[in-house]
Amino acid sequence: MSSFVIKSIGNALNTTSLISSKYASKKALNLFASPRKGRYSEAQKRIVNSAYSEELIYNNLKIATYHWVGKNKTVLLAHGWESNTSRWDYILENLKTQNYNIIALDAPAHGRSGGKQFNAILYAEFINVVAQKFQPEVLIGHSVGGMASVFSMHNHQLPSIKKMVLLGAPAHFTGVFSRYKTMMGYNNRISNGLDSIVLERFGKPVDYFSAANFTKSINVQGLIIHDKKDRIIPYEDAQLFENRFKNSELITTTGFGHSLKDASLTPKIIEYINS
Repeated sequence: MSSFVIKSIGNALNTTSLISSKYASKKALNLFASPRKGRYSEAQKRIVNSAYSEELIYNNLKIATYHWVGKNKTVLLAHGWESNTSRWDYILENLKTQNYNIIALDAPAHGRSGGKQFNAILYAEFINVVAQKFQPEVLIGHSVGGMASVFSMHNHQLPSIKKMVLLGAPAHFTGVFSRYKTMMGYNNRISNGLDSIVLERFGKPVDYFSAANFTKSINVQGLIIHDKKDRIIPYEDAQLFENRFKNSELITTTGFGHSLKDASLTPKIIEYINS
């Protein structure tokens, strides 16, 4: 959406909040949780059609999984917001060359998975279901897929996982939510209303959902990769992970952006997996 459209929506909801702040806040949260893209294009379908597909279920929601069979370590891939499994195309061939047993999933309301709305807490449950099925040793998550991976490890301590790779992952939900509120220009009625809805639905305040803090309870090795010029998730988030995640190391890049799709990083990830 253009900045004009974004501000127009924000202004409209701010006006609505004068009549009913709760209604306006629910609309704001619905907008936040509804991906505008992430379903497969025809070109993207060709990437995942080379895998064995299997549908799993969580709370009556379909989880689309993709399996490229190999005899080496099992690696689970979790994509980010408004994306799908095809985003891993840039690294798939390298992983296949290493004969990894590769598993990937589509997030809620993304790709071929079910649901109309997305949140990292639900995504974490999807990851848990897939991990229980395939028993991966390595978990790689990009952006909010990294956050959801940490949530899943924190909640379920997935015993098969020995290593995690976090690519451009947000360190805490507070920052993500704050940037959304600022982008939309929401007033205090909606801002406070959003926080109240999160507390009501999930039983915890917004600042509880800190992936960086959750890593303190995770006893696996971690590799954090983040670009200094990431315009989506600030580099400071990577530093928060590094300070809290025991047995982790940080690789800092410059100029690769939020996607981190650069061929120079692939050997480093593979070396880390193999070590």
